[in-house]
Amino acid sequence: MTGSTAGTMDGVPGGPSPAELRELVAAAGAAPSLHNAQPWWFRPAGDGPGVLVFADPARAVPLADPDGRGMLLSVGAALFNLRVAAARLGLPVEELDLAPGPVEPAEPVAVVRFGPRGAAQEPFELAELAEAIGQRHSSREPFGNRDVPEAVIGELIAAAADEDTVLDVLEEAEARRVLALTAEAEARIAGDAARRAETGSWLRAAPAARTGDGIPERALGPQDHEARLPVRDFAGRGPVHAQRFEALPQLATIATRGDTVADWLRAGQAMERVWLVATARGLRVSVLHQAVELPETRWRLRDPDSGIGTVQVVLRVGYGPPGAATPRRSVDDLLRDPAGDR
Repeated sequence: MTGSTAGTMDGVPGGPSPAELRELVAAAGAAPSLHNAQPWWFRPAGDGPGVLVFADPARAVPLADPDGRGMLLSVGAALFNLRVAAARLGLPVEELDLAPGPVEPAEPVAVVRFGPRGAAQEPFELAELAEAIGQRHSSREPFGNRDVPEAVIGELIAAAADEDTVLDVLEEAEARRVLALTAEAEARIAGDAARRAETGSWLRAAPAARTGDGIPERALGPQDHEARLPVRDFAGRGPVHAQRFEALPQLATIATRGDTVADWLRAGQAMERVWLVATARGLRVSVLHQAVELPETRWRLRDPDSGIGTVQVVLRVGYGPPGAATPRRSVDDLLRDPAGDR
């Protein structure tokens, strides 16, 4: 695969070199995903300098994510990382197309076209987020009770707005309402034996894990001793492994105006942009995804007063220990030849 793919970009004026193409895909592959399933693959465009971005339904989590919403949020996050890496390499994104409808087999969900080098299309600060890609991890550990400064909150709101989404940092009453919805969803998920088995299939016992995906035990994190924060109980250990978490978690939601495939991809890009900005500012982040997974709780996440769009992501932000790194699939596994060969 590597040899044939490397040749596809040779001679394309202004396009990424074979080494740069691998760097773009490596950055994309470092994105977050539900259960660290990494449901994506990439192919260089055959008709000019660009990259085709594909969802990989074979790596979906069907019980937790039956409509593919979470899969495409993840692919959107990978797409944003690719854009950051391109900015760092001086490859301006001239055109970005998102699939408007259902995911079709062997059809890209996004197409990235590069313009001539030096013709900046992305803000310069996008390249500055490149270092944060390798530092970004989900932190399921307790955070401190230190508030996030208003200036940093403003940066996070602006980051989401840059991706045509709305980030809302929740006040106390709304945060408690969303936590209650998350706890309700977590209880329903924990009571579903099939879903527990699906989640368990993505756990990786160290040091035996060699798959390049899934969640290693070191990344699971504890449960909340006071049961105020409904942390997903991946391993079914319950309160046996518990610590005291922050008194009131600082939550933020990301909402889109619509609820289409393209909106899910936008939300994923916004999530990763917010996450990288937060990481660059010393913040830790984790995703409370349980209420988004269930239709019965997802529609109730919307703020009843503002009612802006559809909530796609619930984030917990704060200051605390970094999360553990999770395994990554190799570039050779993610990058495919335009002719269809591995």
